[in-house]
Amino acid sequence: MQQQGGNLMVPQQMGLGAGQENNKMGLGLQNLTHPKPVEPSPGDIKPVVISTIPGPVIPATVSGGAHGAYGVGIYHGGGIGGYSTGSNEFTLKETSPHLGGVNKDKTSSTYDLVEQMLYLYVRVVKAREISLFGGGELVAEVKLGNYKGSTNRVSLSNAEWDQIFAFSKDCIQSSIVEIFVKESGKDEYLGRISFDLSEVPKRVPPDSQLAPQWYRMEDKKGDLAKGGQVMVSMWFGTQADEAFSKAWHSKAADVHFDGLYSIMSKVYLSPKLWYLRVSVMEAQDIILGGKGALMNNMVRYPELFAKVQVGNQVLRTRIASSMTNRSISNPCWNEDLMFVVAEPFEDYLLISIEDHLALNRDEFVGRLVLPITNIERRFDDKPVISRWFNLDTHFSSPNESKAVVRFASRIHLCASLEGGYHVLDQATMYSSDVRPTAKKLWKPHIGVLEVGILGATNLMPMKIKEGKGVSTDAFCVAKYGQKWVRTRTVVDSLAPKWNEQHTWEVYDPCTVISIGVFDNSHVAKNNVSGARYRDTRIGKVRIRLSTLECDRVYTHAYPLLMLHPSGVKKMGELNLAVRFSCANMFNMLHAYAMPLLPKMHYVQPLSVNQLDSLRWQAMSVIASRFSRAEPPLGREVVEYMLDHDSHMWSMRKSKANFFRLTNVLAWFVAMSRLLESLRNWHKPVYSTLFLIIFIILVLVPELIIPCILLTLATVGIWRYRSRTRYPPHMDTRLSFAEMILPDELDEEFDSFPTSRSAEIVRMRYDRLRSVAGRIQTVVGDMATQGERFQALISWRDPRATFLFVMLCFLAVFGLYFVPIRWVVALWGLYYLRPPRFRNRLPSSAVSFFKRLPTNADTML
Repeated sequence: MQQQGGNLMVPQQMGLGAGQENNKMGLGLQNLTHPKPVEPSPGDIKPVVISTIPGPVIPATVSGGAHGAYGVGIYHGGGIGGYSTGSNEFTLKETSPHLGGVNKDKTSSTYDLVEQMLYLYVRVVKAREISLFGGGELVAEVKLGNYKGSTNRVSLSNAEWDQIFAFSKDCIQSSIVEIFVKESGKDEYLGRISFDLSEVPKRVPPDSQLAPQWYRMEDKKGDLAKGGQVMVSMWFGTQADEAFSKAWHSKAADVHFDGLYSIMSKVYLSPKLWYLRVSVMEAQDIILGGKGALMNNMVRYPELFAKVQVGNQVLRTRIASSMTNRSISNPCWNEDLMFVVAEPFEDYLLISIEDHLALNRDEFVGRLVLPITNIERRFDDKPVISRWFNLDTHFSSPNESKAVVRFASRIHLCASLEGGYHVLDQATMYSSDVRPTAKKLWKPHIGVLEVGILGATNLMPMKIKEGKGVSTDAFCVAKYGQKWVRTRTVVDSLAPKWNEQHTWEVYDPCTVISIGVFDNSHVAKNNVSGARYRDTRIGKVRIRLSTLECDRVYTHAYPLLMLHPSGVKKMGELNLAVRFSCANMFNMLHAYAMPLLPKMHYVQPLSVNQLDSLRWQAMSVIASRFSRAEPPLGREVVEYMLDHDSHMWSMRKSKANFFRLTNVLAWFVAMSRLLESLRNWHKPVYSTLFLIIFIILVLVPELIIPCILLTLATVGIWRYRSRTRYPPHMDTRLSFAEMILPDELDEEFDSFPTSRSAEIVRMRYDRLRSVAGRIQTVVGDMATQGERFQALISWRDPRATFLFVMLCFLAVFGLYFVPIRWVVALWGLYYLRPPRFRNRLPSSAVSFFKRLPTNADTML
């Protein structure tokens, strides 16, 4: 198989020091500091050729150093290998990048949230009138200084390449670009043409693409009549050019053949997920086999159960219990089983009836296979018509015609594809999409989210490359809604610059975008072809959209934090430019009064255990589909982006949630201490004022509630000046990651089930972790509710606080003119109204409260 793309050459650079080359610690490299790039001398610069046939290649050193960028200070790790001794290194930093549409004229760049990166694009289309004896293959070669790019090989009869090469501006070392046409495997060229870079035009989208032209080439003797012709177009452009994603870049020249596709920038669309509900009701005329009917010459009551399988998902019902009004051949279950399936529906619904004989011994009785495409789709809570299906048994005669069934066992099923639910693939607190599956139930989008992924600084080295020392091949993955974005991989750089801008439609402001940074493990030349390598995590950033002001550009450097067996570690900083735009503010404010999840989640709610199981199934389905893409998005990337292990228990998380709850309860403790201080007259002036207010409120009780609401509104306005100006980020102190003990870290990174050898210790330990995990969740939920109360007047969500303050003012005047006893009476009548007059959906006040932000977004 020939290489379907360009192959580039890069100048050789000097390797790292011997001390760094001798350090073979593997991934993580905890005791390594950032390497300092060594500038090559002019005499050491030699071209490195990567041909279409894999051969020996002189490697280049790390192309990026650990230097600051975007106006951010240089990071000098406070501890060994990047482990900080304090929390100053883990703070958010504001940056001042030169964005295309913010610091410059907006017409200068299509992408206004990223820095412009200039490239020289060379498009080699085809050749003609080439004289070649023997009918060999042709190769076009583009040379710019010490950089060379080669096309794939084509036959003389069809000499068409249509390939694009991109040379970064900082790689341009010559004022002339040359194009050679050669016979494959030979050094002498058949034709040559050169261009002066000063004459190359500039193109800025949405300008139309430059039309390629035929150019007469000269042969090696300088004769223009025998060199043939080549069709070429050449221009200067930015990363906003359409050719950017198709071009082979000069900085990717050192990537081996199998890893070329893994460095490209791609957009992945998550498959549309459906909940498949299968209600197994009963069966009739079940015929048992020999072992099922008799065992040890005694009649036994069969232990029949139904097993349902969809792809790799297998669920089973309980064993049918004996009933006086039913025979043993007519079992009854009446159980609902839920699965996750994805469009296009490729799997089948396999239902089998089995008889449990003994431990790990089940006897097959009958089965049914249904295509998922034939299952009815449901968009609300209307009942689905159940049906009887004939079961195929192994007792049927193979000679009997399938069209004539003289006797068959039957099963009663009710199956439906639930389009009214939202298939949760993330934890609800980190969810990036809350729309139902059925597209006809979607509401118009309320805004647009634009994210410019600028680059990263001070990344920790993640691998050791032979002959190069330590390096990192970093790329970013951003996930919001159904759209996953993967940036290109910047090879051998500890300060990569991506400068890629992406856009998402926003349907709900109370959602979270997740951006992760990974090290590409597929670019090394010594990787075995076809083998699967896991990309290494570097760090992740989560941003809740409701904490962003509309139409404001946030440019910050987010710390990339990872928890390792030896402690929390700063892996670098990710530079982002984020803007959340809203076309209609009324629609956005109205969304705060709507239920967070679709209607079906409240009409027919799913249990917590079901949601956890279905979430894991959804993650597996997404990972399976993304593994088919080119380049594939690894399962380890999907698991990290979807927080698959967020429910696992650890002492650190339990302590963090406990102190979150303690921080919430500290408000009540402070109020009780203040009341005790006023009661003891420690401050006579304040005590006197409090006593006067207390007497007034007792004499005029109608002022109690208005005064409380007026106080809350006043405090909310007062705290507007001290509101948080930056979006939240990972907080190591809140996550209890800076004070964690070594044995607690060992426990958190222990496998589940535990790796202890003693069976009794493992059983008790796993049980303890399971119970503690539930306690941890409950404590975290309690802390979440308290933090939402705090968020009412904290201006962390400016729109929610604005709504609350306005409602408080309106309630002040309303409760002042309406007697309190009438308000209490109306509230009691409303609260005690009959169930037939109640709505099963949560009220607007409850929906508003559940949308408020919490500190869960900033937990590591």
